[in-house]
Amino acid sequence: MDLSIIIVNYNGEKYLSDCLESIEKQCQGFSYEIIIWDNDSKDNSIEFLQDNYIDKIKLIASKDNLGFAGGNNAAAKYAKGKYLLLLNNDTILLKSPKIAIKLMEKESNVGVVGMKMLGSEKEYRYSAGRYPNPIRLLKLSLLFEKRGSFKTGRFKTKTPKTIDWIEGSFLLTKIDIWKKLKGLDERFFMYAEDIDYCKRVNNLGYLLKYIPISGYIHYGGYGDSRQHMLKKSLNLYVDIHINGISKILSKLALIINFKFKDAKRSFKKNS
Repeated sequence: MDLSIIIVNYNGEKYLSDCLESIEKQCQGFSYEIIIWDNDSKDNSIEFLQDNYIDKIKLIASKDNLGFAGGNNAAAKYAKGKYLLLLNNDTILLKSPKIAIKLMEKESNVGVVGMKMLGSEKEYRYSAGRYPNPIRLLKLSLLFEKRGSFKTGRFKTKTPKTIDWIEGSFLLTKIDIWKKLKGLDERFFMYAEDIDYCKRVNNLGYLLKYIPISGYIHYGGYGDSRQHMLKKSLNLYVDIHINGISKILSKLALIINFKFKDAKRSFKKNS
């Protein structure tokens, strides 16, 4: 088995058909499997998958919502592929994952590969970045609307770039590395688990590569309703990976960040 594609689903019925059809279209010519872990969906996801795709996927229906990290870890225990692709349920593949696999096969010191992400209107969206530090976390609140200061910008060439981390909506890694690191850190329920995983891969001595050609469409994204999860996850990342005065400054930057966001949201609501 070349590739195990892991999809964690939660109430994503409306996206699943397009996602799975794109996998079938783009993954021709090599062996792959699709493992879907359902995080106790309340919509018709399970019935839809059973009625339409059960012969093409391995479906595990959880009675609990394990979050993004927990769901991926649980699903990956069934994986038989040499490579593991974490793929969001609300995505459509535009290019074959074989492009990313070939990069890993060519460069043995690469541990994670990602591709350019587009939004629902095929607009460019950030899907890679640099590790958070005090300055980048401060810019997050003062200069940018989104999680963007430790995300890095457009690349003008199609040459793969060495990067710090790759977003978990499309994250290809080697199963041996995944097992060595015991997958994602389940202390991160949602957000920053991808940054943490990439940091730990990097700590093992592997490089992370971003292929700046349009690889997939991603419909979902961060919203204000999830701000508390992002805040918790970024604070946890700082606790785990940043030390000394940089930790203190990073914590301060996060406080400023989320107070700024709260004030801005309140202003919009009352204006």
